Amino acid sequence: MKKVKSKKIAVVHQDCVACGNCAKYCPRRAITIDRGICAVVDESLCVGCGKCEQACPAGTIEMVAREVVYG
Repeated sequence: MKKVKSKKIAVVHQDCVACGNCAKYCPRRAITIDRGICAVVDESLCVGCGKCEQACPAGTIEMVAREVVYG
C-alpha cells in the first residue's frame, strides 16, 4: 500500500527578478537561475526549509504543501 505524505516545497512566481539570493541561501542547492530570467526549484532536492522565501527581496517565493507518494 502506498502512503501519502505532505511536504512543503518552494514555488517561484512569475515576477521573479532572477537576483540569485534564493539559490545562494538554499542549503540543498535545489534552486538554479534559468537563463538569467527566473529561479527554478528542483522539487526532488527542496526540503521546505523556507530560507529561499526569507532571502527573496521581491517576495516571489512561497512555501506550499505538496503530497508525496512513497512506499
